[in-house]
Amino acid sequence: MQWFTVLDPWLQALLVSLFMYAATALGAMLVFFSKKFNKMALTAITGAAAGIMIAASFFSLLLPALEYESFLPRYLTVTLAFLLGGAFIICSDLLFGRRKHGFGGMGREGCLLFLAVTVHNIPEGMAVGVALAAGNAQGSVLAALIFAFGIAVQNFPEGACVAFPLRAQGMKPLRAFLFSQGSGAVEIPACVLGAVAATFITGLMPWALAFSAGAMIAVVCAELVPACFAGNKSVASAGILLGFCVMMILDVALG
Repeated sequence: MQWFTVLDPWLQALLVSLFMYAATALGAMLVFFSKKFNKMALTAITGAAAGIMIAASFFSLLLPALEYESFLPRYLTVTLAFLLGGAFIICSDLLFGRRKHGFGGMGREGCLLFLAVTVHNIPEGMAVGVALAAGNAQGSVLAALIFAFGIAVQNFPEGACVAFPLRAQGMKPLRAFLFSQGSGAVEIPACVLGAVAATFITGLMPWALAFSAGAMIAVVCAELVPACFAGNKSVASAGILLGFCVMMILDVALG
């Protein structure tokens, strides 16, 4: 752990984002073994990922954002940035939802899924980068690493969620895998950018943290919650509660 803490924030972000990307790629690799994925397991994992992201948005992003000074009252800064983050995701969904045709051999539904996942991975990556910069500023990156682990956990089923629908539409396994892992690759530059921006522009920190939190909550509401509740509601609810509790305990006890 010591070797990691002495690295520059941008290098920490690069290593962590590669780990998060690897989780997406591993989930996508399941497409080589089957056309289907166990729906109950997918529901549980997606629910747990939603719970992790909700807890991380509060404990790893919003609470630290309130500790930074800004030219506006703290509560107003955090509120505005949170709303901007949520609006970013909502507008992105509306923009891409208007496409009538797919691309790259994907149908419209597969195209929308791919674009939605890719777009929401950008603020996810930035959120981790910002959290790492904030952790370095506060003398501890453990909470940011826990946050990144939570993102990686939800990236695994996410990789499968993109790859399997594309495979079911008739796409070759390798092509479905490449599209799916590509949706997670955007987290790498986004994470590095978030760390660099937050490190060198200290006044940006509360805005970036709260913006990322708003984007994360919007993603959870728009993508993960509907996806898991489309299956077994009891399993989905249990997964969300368990994921939230695990992230909360880890963040509060170890962060």
